[in-house]
Parts: sequence; structure tokens; C-alpha cells
Amino acid sequence: MILRLLSAVTNYLYDVPVLVLMPHSRCNCRCVMCDIWKANQEKQEISADTLDLHLKAFKRLRVRRVALSGGEALLHSDLWKLCEGIHSIGARISLLSTGLTLKQYANEVVRNCDDVVVSLDGSREIHNAIRKIPRAFEKLQEGVAALKELSPNLRITGRTVLQKQNFRYFPSIVQAAKDVGLDQISFLGADVSSEAFNRPTPWGPARVSEVALSEEETAIFESIIFRSIIDLKRDFDNKFIAESPDKMKAIIQHFKAIHGVGLYPAKKCNAPWVSAVIESSGDVLPCFFHKPYGNIRERNFKDIINSESAVLFRKNLQVSKDPTCRKCVCSLHLGVMQSV
Repeated sequence: MILRLLSAVTNYLYDVPVLVLMPHSRCNCRCVMCDIWKANQEKQEISADTLDLHLKAFKRLRVRRVALSGGEALLHSDLWKLCEGIHSIGARISLLSTGLTLKQYANEVVRNCDDVVVSLDGSREIHNAIRKIPRAFEKLQEGVAALKELSPNLRITGRTVLQKQNFRYFPSIVQAAKDVGLDQISFLGADVSSEAFNRPTPWGPARVSEVALSEEETAIFESIIFRSIIDLKRDFDNKFIAESPDKMKAIIQHFKAIHGVGLYPAKKCNAPWVSAVIESSGDVLPCFFHKPYGNIRERNFKDIINSESAVLFRKNLQVSKDPTCRKCVCSLHLGVMQSV
């Protein structure tokens, strides 16, 4: 794409193929590795009327994929009207969900969403313990089954945050993904360094130790992954496990680096040049982990994304050296010819 190449040179965005939208601040889980649910008392959401004011800007910027993240998007008071607006500009919708209410909203999800990504922490016992919600695994499994019954070809994948409570069960997580009926499972290391996900300040050592692997646990995790690369070769080869063996090794290195053992894995990421995040407060961010450019309740999205401060941020950002980027647990990289 010529426009994407031009953006990379000028830092002015003409093409924003991916938009992450957090339509609602609340979550219906109580996971130890996330603080989003602690904001439940605020109950912020982006109304369909508010989003409508920015649809023309999204279309001009060629937004082609909107990921409904959270909090839990299904808690929104009028999510399907929100989806109508997004589809009206020709964008596709990915729903990221805890899965707890997928069965309840199965018909609406099938009508309005192009694919679904659910959070999966492990087998029944591990998942329920981490989510701190009774029958969380069972509800997730029932929800996926309901979606597949209505739309067998709907792509439903899973995402697992690897952390202290589930790292020992990597092979079991892969099996649980199959048991639930998912089409693929992907993995991330736990973020313990940023202010993302409703953290007013970065976690202190005590909180980090609740989630991050210790040095000893990291060594155990390394042996589990190296064994799994052999035992689960078919799942790596056919991409049921989304990450390659090298990317799984990078998660090991992420936990090692937390303890000062080597550097954080190198990142290949151009998220601030090809995407944006809109939080339920209306704040517009270059990604989950950097500071906001502005707020859609105050300015038009196109003016925010190409404001002087936003352009300057992208111009000065060196992903390979920026401390926030180096510690980041995820990355997005869209090539010039790559679409979504």
C-alpha cells in the first residue's frame, strides 16, 4: 500500500487498517493478571451516537478491522447498534470476549461479528481459578458451542496470558482449546511493567511477584516449552498454536529479562503507524501501552490521530530502543502489501 509506505516516511497517517475499540469499561471476570475489572464502578462506555461522529474519519482513514476489546464488550448497553455503524463503513468486526455471556448473545454475535477471540487460561479447574468466576470454563465452552451451532464456519480463536498460575500447564491449555472447540490458540507473556489495563501506576515488586514467573519458575517453563515443541509439533506445524517455536522462546526470554537475565526480546512492531486504540473513556492511544494523543469526546478522530503531538510521537519513537516497547508483551506488524 502506497499510503502505508507514505505514513512510514512522513508519520502522517493516511491508512489506519486496524482500530481497537474498548466500548465498555467493565469486565465480568476478576483475573489476577488484570486490573480492568477494578474500574467497574465507573461504568464508562462509548455510545453509538458518539462513535457515529467519527465514522466518516474512520472511512477516510480506511479502517478495515475493528477489534472490540475491553473490559467485556458484551456488557455494552447497545453494542449491536455500535456494530451497525462500524459495518456501515465496510469494516469487519472482531469480538474479544471472556466468553461468559456468549451463549446468551449467540444470535447477535453471529449476525454482527466476523470472528471471535476468547480468553482461555487453562483446563476447567485452572481457568475457573484464574477467572475467579464459578463455571467460567463451562460458560465459555457452552458459548463457543452455541456460536458454532449457529455458524459452523465462524472463526473462534483463543488467547492465553501465560503467568504464574498457569505456565506449568501449557500442553493442557492446548488440549483445553481443542476441548472447547476453538480453531486456534495464541499465547502472550503477562504484562507486569506497564500502566495499561487500568493500572494507575506500574505494579510494585509484590504485585509483580504474584503474576510474573520467578527465575526458578522460568527455568521450569523453559523446559516445558522445549518439550512441547517436540510433543506438540503437529499443533505448531498446522498453526493450531499460533506462535512459532521461536516466538514461544521469546516469551521465555521475556520472563528471564524481568529478572535481569539477558535483554527483552527484540520487537518488530509498527502499531502506531497502522492502528490506534480508543478506550471507553474516549482516549485515543497509539497502542495499549503508550500515552493518549487526545479524546474523541473533545476532537475528531482524524484530527487527533494526525495532531502535531501524535505526528511528533511517531517521528521520535524508536521501537528498538524505547523502554516501553522493549518490555511490551505483544506487537503488531503490517507490511506495506499486507491487509487485514
